[in-house]
Amino acid sequence: MSRLGTLEELPLRYREELLQENLAPLWPSMRTVLPHNHPARKTRPTFWSYKAIRPLLLEAGRLTPIEKAERRVLVLANPGLGSENLTATPSIYIGMQLILPGETAPNHYHTPSAVRFVIEGEGAYTLVDGEKCPMGRGDLILTPSGKWHQHGHDGKDPVIWMDALDLPLIYHLEASYAVEGRAQADSDLPDSSQTLFRRAGLLPYRSLGRQKKPYPLMRFPWQEVRSALADLARATAADEAVRLAYVNPETGEECLPVMGFSALMLRPGEERRLTRRSASAVVHVVEGGGEATVDAVDARWEEHDTFAIPTHAEIRLRNLSNTQPAYLFIVDDAPMQRKLGFYEEFPAR
Repeated sequence: MSRLGTLEELPLRYREELLQENLAPLWPSMRTVLPHNHPARKTRPTFWSYKAIRPLLLEAGRLTPIEKAERRVLVLANPGLGSENLTATPSIYIGMQLILPGETAPNHYHTPSAVRFVIEGEGAYTLVDGEKCPMGRGDLILTPSGKWHQHGHDGKDPVIWMDALDLPLIYHLEASYAVEGRAQADSDLPDSSQTLFRRAGLLPYRSLGRQKKPYPLMRFPWQEVRSALADLARATAADEAVRLAYVNPETGEECLPVMGFSALMLRPGEERRLTRRSASAVVHVVEGGGEATVDAVDARWEEHDTFAIPTHAEIRLRNLSNTQPAYLFIVDDAPMQRKLGFYEEFPAR
């Protein structure tokens, strides 16, 4: 393998002329941007404890009224990427959001796509283009790019959910902005998860033959996902993963352009090595407790904990309970990588 020339080997006069013309030689930095065989990664396997986050988030509720916060969020910042960058992986933003009884987070839309995954509490809702989506524990709610959305809380106790956005990517492309609007009026009808798309494999007849909607379903109730995982487990061999993808019910494709979502069930006592992939990911524990090894980093996880997985990482997961399954919710950037043509999976060595 040949040695590339360095910047210092070039005459000072030549370097100054390049700088004056806003030019830079590629060869001294070639291996920085195109390393051999494996990408250079700053993202670290990072674990966030919900027990540590929760009291700080509740304190934020006492310190900062919603009128000053607009969205009261603590961001999970990967130390390898710098806390000022507000990113869990290079393309995925994760935040823990709190809304208190009687509060309303004002109506807006923005260019990044977002989802909400509910962690605890009852009585909150999200309005997405007039569709009122109740927020129950474990529910996934989409707020795609350009969709008006606001949050409200009619219940009695704090509600906390996890936000996942493709904000780092959109911000890096200098395309990130939000627009504020007047409060929405809801349709006062059950959301489409309770009416139009209640059962897999069944669609409203009028959907046949028409142009498919990019976002026909905004809410994926956890109780149905959990039930489907249990059913799938009974028909899945012991050496295969029990995992479901969240998809557009009209097209079967991933439900957002950049981020993908899936739910993984670990059977009692199960230890599983996940396929090494080019995608980065964030894992949130819905139920259960266990251990994870991400590359060479070991950690224990409990209910509602969250951890970041860099691209190309080796991942092992273990359910520490011998009697109860564990359930994990996974966000990744595989849809974006597939569209850009460089998504890869690597067989076990």
